[in-house]
Amino acid sequence: MKKFAMAAVAAAALSAGVAQAYTVGTYSNGFVVPNVIHNGDADTTAVGIVNQTGNVVPVFWTFFDANSNHVTDGCFPMTNKDFEPFVWSQQSGNGLAGTRGYLVFAVGANTSSTSAATACNVANATAGAAANGQIGASAFQVTTAAQDVAYVPVIDGPLNLATGSDLTILGPNSLLSVGGARAVGAFAVAPATPNPSFSMRYAIDNTANAGLETRIVVWSTGDQRGTHTVNMYDAAQNRKSVNFALAEAELAFFNPETIPGRPANFGDGFIEWAPMSAEPADYPGVGGQSLFSLGGSVFTYSVISMPAFGAVQSILGTHN
Repeated sequence: MKKFAMAAVAAAALSAGVAQAYTVGTYSNGFVVPNVIHNGDADTTAVGIVNQTGNVVPVFWTFFDANSNHVTDGCFPMTNKDFEPFVWSQQSGNGLAGTRGYLVFAVGANTSSTSAATACNVANATAGAAANGQIGASAFQVTTAAQDVAYVPVIDGPLNLATGSDLTILGPNSLLSVGGARAVGAFAVAPATPNPSFSMRYAIDNTANAGLETRIVVWSTGDQRGTHTVNMYDAAQNRKSVNFALAEAELAFFNPETIPGRPANFGDGFIEWAPMSAEPADYPGVGGQSLFSLGGSVFTYSVISMPAFGAVQSILGTHN
């Protein structure tokens, strides 16, 4: 009976991410891996990058923490038709084990005469033209102890960077939007368009499926901190209003099981969030400088651990 219940949860979770308009699996001038962490080589995010530009290109990367602070960066050249394996535990440097954040990869300036030896010169650290930036990627979280390889969504570009951005010193305000994420408008600018609604899946343990866990990922290009009143639904279409709190500026990774006021029998369903109605009353930053007042890009997905299947599933969020 337990296996049957788990199978039903798995089927519902997988079907929930079918109809959505996030863009993954294309080529552009860069991309974002929105949720990155390692605890040594046995538990790490791994990214595979393909170059289809026709040229040698410099690929600059930056690791930001959950509050979008620039932590570290690097660059590597890619020849045409090259595949580059990027293993975060091997690239991060010392002291970053257990630090969750996100990675931005961007193609630097390049021409047909760019060489592998000179590609990563600081002189090339301005974003390359979109037409010369055809790179694409996929990513996974590799956990050898659990013998699990979980899909990590990659958000395709084009990357919209602030004018004059230096790819070696990107900061919280450098990345304005990402083509593969959902655009959100600024509520302070009438009309606040686009103003989408996001639905984020959850499946959590109860007596029928003990150990089932979900973590919801919310990534954005702006300061998303604050608390919103949202609707939480279970699999029987029952609704409960609860508070949806985002504590980190640009990368939230939270457990929906801990949401205050969640009914104990709400074990399987989704959370519906329409972020642009107003700047949250408890927004801790400078008024008028949040995602909600300036607009930007948002990307959501759920990480669902199913012990009975010995697997972790990543389910893309849906939006209108």
